[in-house]
Amino acid sequence: MMKPFTLILFSLVFFLAGCSKKQNEEDRITDSGLFQLTVQLDWRPEPEHGGLFYALVNGYFEAAGLEVDLVPGGPNALVTQRVATGKADIGQSASTQVMFARSNGFPLVSIASVFHYLPTGLMMHESNPITKFEELDGKTIMARPEAVYIPYLKNKYKIDFEVIPQNFGLASFLADKDFIQEGFYIAEPYFLRREGAQVKWLPLSDAGYLAYAVLFSNEDFLGTYPEQTRAFIDAYIRGWEGYLRETGYESTHAYLKTINDGLTDGFLEFSRNQILQDRLVEGDPAKGEAIGRIQVSRIEAEVKMLEELDLLEPGQLRAKDVATETFLPSP
Repeated sequence: MMKPFTLILFSLVFFLAGCSKKQNEEDRITDSGLFQLTVQLDWRPEPEHGGLFYALVNGYFEAAGLEVDLVPGGPNALVTQRVATGKADIGQSASTQVMFARSNGFPLVSIASVFHYLPTGLMMHESNPITKFEELDGKTIMARPEAVYIPYLKNKYKIDFEVIPQNFGLASFLADKDFIQEGFYIAEPYFLRREGAQVKWLPLSDAGYLAYAVLFSNEDFLGTYPEQTRAFIDAYIRGWEGYLRETGYESTHAYLKTINDGLTDGFLEFSRNQILQDRLVEGDPAKGEAIGRIQVSRIEAEVKMLEELDLLEPGQLRAKDVATETFLPSP
C-alpha cells in the first residue's frame, strides 16, 4: 500500500496539475479547430499499438475532430503516473496496473480493451522438458518481480520458484538451454528464432490468468471531456478494424518504422499475424468480446483475484470505480 507521506505528496502533485486545468482547456483547441489529446504508450511503437497508429495514419482521429499525440513508452514509461497527473490524457497498460494505481489514490479508470488477455508467457527452449506450470516448482525464472502472475501461479499450483529481475534482453536465454524467461509471444519468438533458437511457451492465459491490456484515463479528463473521449474510442476501434482486416495496414507499418528504427518488415508481419491468430484484439464473440470492449464483470473477477492473493484488502476496490463501459459504442 502507498505510505501516507507518498499519498500526501501525490495529492500535492495532483493539486498543482489541476491548478492549470483552465489554461489547459483554453489551449486544447488548435488553430485548425481540433481538440488536442495525448496518449502515453506503454512501450515503443509496435503492432500492439496498431489500432492507434492506423487511426492516426488514415486520418480517423482528425475526422473525429481530434489531434492525437501518441507518445512512445519503454521500460520506465510511468504510464499511470503521467495520466494521473494530467501529463497525458489516456494511457495504455495492464488492467491490474490500473487497479493498483487506483487503490493507491490515483483517479484512473479503464475505458477500453487493447487485448482481451495479455500475450505474456514464460518462454523456454524447445528442448526444455517442462510442459506445464506445475513443473516450474523449484526452477528459476527471469521476470518482473512485481508481476501479479508470480503469486498467482504459486498460489494456484502450490509451487515455488525463484525470480531474477527481468532485463528485457535475450542474451541469457540464448546462452542457456535451461533458461526460463517472461516475454511477449507476439515479439520475442521472432528474434529468438532468427538467432536459431527453437522456442516454446507457457501462455499465462492457459493458467486462467486473464488480465486485460487496456486504455485508461483520468476521472477529471473523462468528466470534463466525455464527448471527445467517445470520439477517440470510436476512431480507435475503427483503427483496429482497419489494421486487422484491411490490406492497407502496410502504410501503418511504414510509418511505425519511421518512429522506431528497430523495426523490420519481418517483425511487423510476425507480430501482426500473431495478434490476428490468437484474436487478442477481437476476442471471442461468444463471450461478448469485441474490439475495444471491456467488461466490468471481468474486471470484478480480477479484483477478487487480487483480494485472494492478499494484494488488495477486501472491499478496498470496486470494479465499477476502476472500469467503465460508458464510452464504448453500443454492442
